[in-house]
Amino acid sequence: MTGVYFSGTGNTKHCVELLCALLDPEMPVIPLEESGSRNKIAEAQEILLGYPVQFSNIPYFVRDYIRRNADLWAGKTVFCVATMGAFSGDGAGCAARLLQKYGAHVCGGLHLQMPDSVCDVKALKKSADQNRSLIQQADEKIRRTAAELKNGRYPQEGLSLFSHIAGLLGQRLWFYTRTSGYSDKLKIGSACTGCGRCAALCPMQNLIVRDGKAAGGDRCTMCYRCISSCPEQAITLLGRQLYEQCRFDRYKGGLKA
Repeated sequence: MTGVYFSGTGNTKHCVELLCALLDPEMPVIPLEESGSRNKIAEAQEILLGYPVQFSNIPYFVRDYIRRNADLWAGKTVFCVATMGAFSGDGAGCAARLLQKYGAHVCGGLHLQMPDSVCDVKALKKSADQNRSLIQQADEKIRRTAAELKNGRYPQEGLSLFSHIAGLLGQRLWFYTRTSGYSDKLKIGSACTGCGRCAALCPMQNLIVRDGKAAGGDRCTMCYRCISSCPEQAITLLGRQLYEQCRFDRYKGGLKA
């Protein structure tokens, strides 16, 4: 098995790496945007695919990658891992249905609640202690899941018809335009010093530094990497005010290994 993930602020990376390490310490784990990801997926028969959920949907980059590489999936067995700030309904099912369209066998799905990664919307903000508790609960669930997988039992979270309806009516239908394509709504404020950190982190190469200031294009996949890491807190996307820079490494201190 090969672990593959797309992660914005570190939540999904942590979850996939932990689950893969518990299953097999030698299992390769790679980011989906890595230049050699296609070849490594092609070589693997079993894939553990992880990604965050956005408005009860998967990031457009993940959908785009699956479609652009449609020939990769036929005959492969895939286990889908979806991380979320609150609710998704069928987060795992969104990728599962697309993968099945291209011939993959989806053996199971796992939903993991993690700290909210949306830095410029206040609604889902939690305290650092609450976020640490979420990570601890997710880690415990990952350990239970690893034991189940080793015994040939595959969780089916997010894959049922009921889950599909819950995800559709819960958020995806109402916010479909937010996730129907790449976004051009990234906002760069006057505090930007043109350091280039955002451009280096962007998985879509959607940011450049021009005339001493960062500038965004029209291929933002809403991963929030740039927003959560900007040293001047100069970038927003869904909102106009930054409330907190949300990164996994801000909350992992003090957690048990």
